[in-house]
Amino acid sequence: MRRPDSARDDQPVRSNDPPETDLHGTDPTGTDLHNGPADPFDEAATARAVIDARGTVTEWSEGAHRLLGHRPSEIVGRSAATLLADGATLRSRTGTLDPAALDPAALPDRWNGTVTLLHRSGDRLDIGLLAHRRKSDAGATEWFVVSPLSRTGPQLDGPQLTEVEFMQSPCAMAVCDTRLRLRHVSGDMERLLGLAGDDIRGLRLSEVVPTQEIDNIEQHMLRVLESGEPQHIESTLRLPGHDGELAWAISIAPLRDGDGRKSGVVAAVHDRTRQNRAQQRLLLVNEASTRIGSALDVVSTAQELADVAVPVLADFVTVDLLPEVSVGSSETPAGPLPGQVRLRRVALRSVLEGAPEAAVEVGDTSFYPDSSPAAESLLTQRGVMKRVTDASVALWEITDPGRAAKLRAFKFHSNMAVPLRARGAILGVATFSRHRSPAPFELDDLLLAEEITARAAVCIDNARRYTRERETALALQRSLLPRALPEHAAVEFAFRYLPADTGAGVGGDWFDVIPLSSSRVALVVGDVVGHGVQASATMGRLRTAVRTLADVDLPPDELLTHLDDLVNHLAAEAAGGQSPGSATEAAGDVGATCLYAVYDPVSRRCSLARAGHPQPAMVTPDGTVAFLDLPAGPPLGLGNLPFESVEVELREGSVLALFTNGLVESRERGIDESFAALRTALAHPAAPLEDTCDNVLNALLPGRPADDVALLLARTRAMDASQVATWELDCDPAGVAQARRDVAEQLAAWGLEDAVFTTELVVSELVTNAIRYAQAPIQLRLIHDRSLICEVSDGSNTAPHLRRARVFDEGGRGLLLVAQLTRSWGTRQGTGGKTIWAEQALPVADAFDL
Repeated sequence: MRRPDSARDDQPVRSNDPPETDLHGTDPTGTDLHNGPADPFDEAATARAVIDARGTVTEWSEGAHRLLGHRPSEIVGRSAATLLADGATLRSRTGTLDPAALDPAALPDRWNGTVTLLHRSGDRLDIGLLAHRRKSDAGATEWFVVSPLSRTGPQLDGPQLTEVEFMQSPCAMAVCDTRLRLRHVSGDMERLLGLAGDDIRGLRLSEVVPTQEIDNIEQHMLRVLESGEPQHIESTLRLPGHDGELAWAISIAPLRDGDGRKSGVVAAVHDRTRQNRAQQRLLLVNEASTRIGSALDVVSTAQELADVAVPVLADFVTVDLLPEVSVGSSETPAGPLPGQVRLRRVALRSVLEGAPEAAVEVGDTSFYPDSSPAAESLLTQRGVMKRVTDASVALWEITDPGRAAKLRAFKFHSNMAVPLRARGAILGVATFSRHRSPAPFELDDLLLAEEITARAAVCIDNARRYTRERETALALQRSLLPRALPEHAAVEFAFRYLPADTGAGVGGDWFDVIPLSSSRVALVVGDVVGHGVQASATMGRLRTAVRTLADVDLPPDELLTHLDDLVNHLAAEAAGGQSPGSATEAAGDVGATCLYAVYDPVSRRCSLARAGHPQPAMVTPDGTVAFLDLPAGPPLGLGNLPFESVEVELREGSVLALFTNGLVESRERGIDESFAALRTALAHPAAPLEDTCDNVLNALLPGRPADDVALLLARTRAMDASQVATWELDCDPAGVAQARRDVAEQLAAWGLEDAVFTTELVVSELVTNAIRYAQAPIQLRLIHDRSLICEVSDGSNTAPHLRRARVFDEGGRGLLLVAQLTRSWGTRQGTGGKTIWAEQALPVADAFDL
């Protein structure tokens, strides 16, 4: 401190001058002449002053007035240097300091020693002081200086404590009188506080350690004095001379003199810091086991590791992975990584908002030299604990000056690097650093970091494996599902497919729109039991099977029966190709649900059957929504159970909604509530189907779905009567010529004269075969759509087949001729016989556009 030539007049003044006379009956010492002490602590028994960073006195207590004779009005606002005697020095056990050359910022947060001060009378007094650096209410630095009057004046009022009373308390202890003034401290207490008993005798604990925690302890002491009952409390606080936070178990008990009167209080302190840290470590390990790995995502898991460790274990945590690990590659190194390593930052967490101390941002890649803790841990494959020294920062200056600047700016002093290893593979490294917590890392901290990092590494590896399998399943599923569906004359359609966003993996949902003969169309939605690559592969096989069976033109119930047989065969194959108890044993449990519908735009009738699948919704043109009451049918894979078809008539412009259970099954709502929400979302039949799909998903799936979702909407179209011509034929060969004439006239009416020749040949062959080999009734039908379709139906269930006629055979060339003249042909069975059809391509100008 430097003595100025004159006191400053611009300082804030907080004066505590006592009145010259006290009308309430107290003497100048603050003692109530009638009832004893005016306050329980006898505040005037300690000289207290507050000095700001410029050395100006801002507070001056009555005890300071008693000590040096200056009233508050005479000293507050003036420089503290005016109180120093000429040639005064600051003397402590560590050495002597010259106030004139002293930089207050270089002092520790607490200083105690002796200084020579001037009394108001001019006398020189050697005063023992205890000074604390602290923050004012405004956030400015100031010094809180205290000195007990008992060292220079008479003994404080109150009974003297005897050695017998002092010995009533065990271990590290402090004995206070009834005004909570320290009278005795044990050797353990001196070492705990870092102060000699003679230096603090006569002070309150809150003046020795001015913290809120000590204030609370003093309140408990007062309660003990009032009630006479002991109390046991626990407290944590930081003390000068100790690196970390200390945990105390404190027992407070009253002391009594020979007459049984309370003469003071004793506080026995038991250091529970190690036990408390051990408990915190156990809690951290437990928290890590519950928080880390909540999602099967590499980045999220790495971030959870950083979040768990800050601030309990470290002030700053980073997680860096090998680049091939961060992108989900299956190739990971198994042995030590020598030399410089390249890592990608995937997560970080800091006690400082925004993590300004980070030298590498999340997503960036950086090289770590072999001298770095990260590279050393990957080489040794064990945790590394280092102190940040000037030499280590100098090494960073050579390879990464930016990182070295961060180390200096934020005063990093200790760090640990722990490799992330799981199942014999090296994934990356987690780095733990301290720059705000003063205590360096200890061996127990390294063991704790290795414990939680090992747990995180397994979770990261699980997430990596899951991500790789999910991407494989998605790629497989995308290759099996239709990327775009061709336009069809019978329906207008829109679809949505959303893969699951949970740890269960990608499911086996699928949908399809399959063109059938005679302008009909099949609509399919299915869901394979299970998730992952196995479910996607099964889905692909079932989708292919449905397309194959649909090409045979089987009715919906028969198609599901054949599909059920296939699922049973797949389950048997899967179960037979594994060993009992193997990890893939569940693969044998193959099952699926399916809904299959066939719509005919000529009759406007739709035939549907389902196998354990949710019932479809039908929206009429006026907006009425109904869920079709179809027999549920068993799920595919149960075997030997029947399926049943239902046929409904649909008005033109009706909308069919086919979907999987992922759309309506949710943990947040019941199934009835989901169907009600679906009904509301579908009740806009005139809206574009793409918009309706979006409305449905927004209404039922505000977030990512927990299960795969497939949604298929189809708006029906009807074929005009002018596009269809039908003739009933007799079983008379002479009717073949008439059939050719009728067809020629109809094609001329449609403006298809160019197709007459080919169509007459096809009709002649098909009608001739029906008359010769089948039975009545025989019907001929032409359909003018985007292609020209010729159908001949008869009452026989015998299906024709192609055969290669020999040179001298008189017959056997009819169907071969039909196959050569048309784009496609086929046969389908009906309830009263069969139908043979043939389809001819038409020029775009002649195609009928619905």
